[in-house]
Amino acid sequence: MVLNNHENPVASKKTVRLRLKEWFKGVAGSSLLDIEKNVLDEELPDLFGYHILQLGTLEDGNFLGSSRISHRVLCNLTQYDPRSHDDLVCHSTHLPIDANSVDVVLLPHVLEFEEDPHDILREVERILIGEGHLLILGFNPFSLWGLWHLLLAWRDAPPWNGHFYTSNRVRDWLSLLGFEVIKTRHLFFRPPTRSNWIMKRLTFMEKLGNYLWPWFGGVYLIIGKKRLIPLTPTKTEWRIRRRLIASGVTEPTTRARQLFRKTLIHPEFSQHRDMLTIHGRIVRDSLKESIR
Repeated sequence: MVLNNHENPVASKKTVRLRLKEWFKGVAGSSLLDIEKNVLDEELPDLFGYHILQLGTLEDGNFLGSSRISHRVLCNLTQYDPRSHDDLVCHSTHLPIDANSVDVVLLPHVLEFEEDPHDILREVERILIGEGHLLILGFNPFSLWGLWHLLLAWRDAPPWNGHFYTSNRVRDWLSLLGFEVIKTRHLFFRPPTRSNWIMKRLTFMEKLGNYLWPWFGGVYLIIGKKRLIPLTPTKTEWRIRRRLIASGVTEPTTRARQLFRKTLIHPEFSQHRDMLTIHGRIVRDSLKESIR
């Protein structure tokens, strides 16, 4: 028996992401894709390492072209496509990647279309190395795109049927996982119209929005850095120099202290203990006479 999309959550996710890819081929989607690529072209060259992973693909897939990291991995969350350049096809919360092995991870509009975005972030935290970077692209609910989301969510069509999380909420999730948010950017201030003519006419809103209403961009980019809790270093004792006590006699070494304790504890050294006691009294009396 074949289950429909409501009965099979895995099939439902694949269907949503495939429809999202189709939406990015339209006027609003392709315009947004160009802006996102330009912003990532500014940020990725400053992130270094050995391995970079893009989790999830959009219309033409690859956002990693401007990265200086040579080993780039593209992970598809839907299904294998021989025409694409995907390196992996897997589930977003069960990545076949070793822990602490990836330097940079990119999530382009992944959290909005997953049932539990916390599981994805925990999985990303697992595979990232210490001081590794995470980049998240998400739709901003406090924008014209958020207004379209409220008006068109009933159609059950991506991207309007996704969960639009605020940037502050995503930042809180990252802080709970030990990430430090080092940068937040907002982009695409035009409405998501289907008219290519109107979209070109409103290009001036991109520069104007950065100055007048920077927090109301349709999309945000959050860059987080995985922090490690440093260990508290302890002071080494073996470099402590010997010093003189107040009476002018050199302070005994550690070996002399251990030998003295041994003579006090073990009964076989009782005779030596008595001799040391007498010798100590003689030294004490001689010190007193010298002080007088």
